[in-house]
Amino acid sequence: MRDIPENLATHLGEGVTTLARCWKLLRRDGVVAGFTDHDRDLTFAGVTFRARSGLEAAEASAELGFAVGGGEVAGVLSAASIAEADVAAGAYDDATVETWLVNWSDVAERVLLDVASIGEIRRTEHAFTAELRGVMHRYDEERGRVYRADCAATLGDARCRVALDAPHLHAAGTVTAVDGALGLSSPVLAGFADGWFTGGALRFASGGNAGAVIEVRAHIGSSLQLWVATARPIAVGDAFHVTAGCDRSFATCRAKFGNAVNFRGFPHMPGNDFVIRYPLQGEPGFDGGSLFR
Repeated sequence: MRDIPENLATHLGEGVTTLARCWKLLRRDGVVAGFTDHDRDLTFAGVTFRARSGLEAAEASAELGFAVGGGEVAGVLSAASIAEADVAAGAYDDATVETWLVNWSDVAERVLLDVASIGEIRRTEHAFTAELRGVMHRYDEERGRVYRADCAATLGDARCRVALDAPHLHAAGTVTAVDGALGLSSPVLAGFADGWFTGGALRFASGGNAGAVIEVRAHIGSSLQLWVATARPIAVGDAFHVTAGCDRSFATCRAKFGNAVNFRGFPHMPGNDFVIRYPLQGEPGFDGGSLFR
C-alpha cells in the first residue's frame, strides 16, 4: 500500500487537478537526467525535469508477489535529451528510473510511484521505446556461483584473470573494407587463426561509432561479422580494437588461454545422459568412484 502525502491527497480530491509525470534517470556511470510530460520544466530534489524531451509514458503494469511488473516509456532521440549514440553504446542499459506523480503548480506535492530499471530499448530512426522492469526482476538474475559445466566468468575479469593485453589475444587496426553495418575487413586479422576472435568484443576507436563495443559473431581470415548492426555505417579508415573470444568450455580455457587453473565451471559434472542411464551389472563407472581416473 502506498502512502500519499496529505497535501497531495487533498489535491487529488479536488474537482480539478494539475498533475504531471516526472522521470528521474540514473545511469550506471552516475549521470542523472530528469524528464517530464508537462509543458514546462519542473525542479525538485536537486534535479531539473526537462519538458522538451519528448518523453511520455506508453504503458504501465503492476504485479502481486514476486511477479515482475513494469511498463514502457517512449521518446524522441535528440542530442538535447537522449542521444542515439549513447543508446547504441549501452549508456542507458540497466539505468534506474524513478517515476513521480507531481502537482506541477506546487512540486512539493508529489509521490514516488515506482522504481524500475531500463531493459530492452527498441529504436527507430528518430525515436525509441524503453522497457521498464520492476525491482523484482533482480530475483531472475544469477547471483553467486551456479553448478554448471561451462565457465561462469567473463573473459578477462577478476575471476578469469586472463590478461587480454597479451599480444596473441588482441588486435588493433583500421577498417579496409566494409559489408553494410555488420561486417568489416582488415589485414591485421589475417594473422590469426579462423575463429580466434569469434565471441570476442570489438571496440571502435574512431569514426561514427567511436566508443561502441559489439560482440563478434564470426571471424574468418581478414573479416569479422558482428552480432548487432552499428548505430552508424562503418567506414573505411575507422580504427578498432578486438579481443579474442571464448566459448566458456574447459577445453578452450586450457588450450587457447592456458588458464585451466582459473576455470570457473565444473567440467567433470555428469550430463543428463549419464544421470538417466540404467546401471548394468559389471559395467564400470557405477561404483561411486571417480569417472576420470
